Amino acid sequence: QVQLVESGGGLVQAGGSLRLSCAASRSLFSINVMGWHRQAPGKQRELVEAVTRGGTTNYADSVTGRFSISRDVAKNTVYLIMNSLKPEDTAVYYCNAVDAMGGSWGQGTQVTVSS
Repeated sequence: QVQLVESGGGLVQAGGSLRLSCAASRSLFSINVMGWHRQAPGKQRELVEAVTRGGTTNYADSVTGRFSISRDVAKNTVYLIMNSLKPEDTAVYYCNAVDAMGGSWGQGTQVTVSS
């Protein structure tokens, strides 16, 4: 399995920005899909944005035009850049990796957006 370490969460005002980081324990080229999911209190975990090894991205409609995902292959790190944050973006954000062995999850990082 892949070990994932997330960082970058915190408290921000509505309209602000945050960047989340997810460092993987091995090369991103060995991982089929890297992505970010989130879970708000009382709700199911949902996909936010993901990127395949080939660079294809998939994202939730609710974050279109506001969030983007990027990779630094030299650092084995994936980033979630979040702009124009809204209170409804408040959730625990989890990094996820899918490879031939299955899926792995990070420990999660809290993002709180105040109105």
